[in-house]
Amino acid sequence: MGEDELGASLVAELGPDASSYVHCDVTNEGDVAAAVDHAVATFGKLDVMFNNAGVTGPPCFRITESTKEDFERVLAVNLIGPFLGTKHAARVMAPARRGSIISTASLSSSVSGTASHAYTTSKRALVGFTENAAGELGRHGIRVNCVSPAAVATPLARAAMGMDMDDETIEAIMEKSANLKGVGLKVDDIAAAALFLASDDGRYVSGQNLRVDGGVSVVNSSFGFFRD
Repeated sequence: MGEDELGASLVAELGPDASSYVHCDVTNEGDVAAAVDHAVATFGKLDVMFNNAGVTGPPCFRITESTKEDFERVLAVNLIGPFLGTKHAARVMAPARRGSIISTASLSSSVSGTASHAYTTSKRALVGFTENAAGELGRHGIRVNCVSPAAVATPLARAAMGMDMDDETIEAIMEKSANLKGVGLKVDDIAAAALFLASDDGRYVSGQNLRVDGGVSVVNSSFGFFRD
């Protein structure tokens, strides 16, 4: 099932009063502006913008084999996309003096050697952009944050790692390198983090990179100090 079919099925599930689907290329400013305007025209305002589109590019980990075209494509979606989403969300949120803008970053935003050069660069730059945007937009009552999940069994993770495996196999591989044992990271955990940042529960949280990674980004397990 393609993206348009998935979008239509979700609208059918949620109902037209609670949802609307718009096909949008996040690298195209006209598309992004139109999507924001559609949301305001349909629902009267924009409370939350979630910049969640992302690509990994080819699973290439050698810089000598990486191409400029692939690098630029990853940055276009993963960095320019959130820039455009934030820009046009701020355009309609600022007059209302409130709003929450969230972008999906990655474990790669703080830990090197976990993805390609293009992907890592895009996510580290996204955190810097998020912090800077929070600094500007706070005066308008707009909060800007990002969520950085560790790897989770999704089509994006499979593409990044070159894996053609089922969810259980991928989760078992992730468990071996995880810091927090006994709890496997699920897509719903990432959604819950984004929901917190979108909701009034996170009303004074801005400029943050919320890591949903079980602490793996702050622990160097190779020293072995905490082994049983």
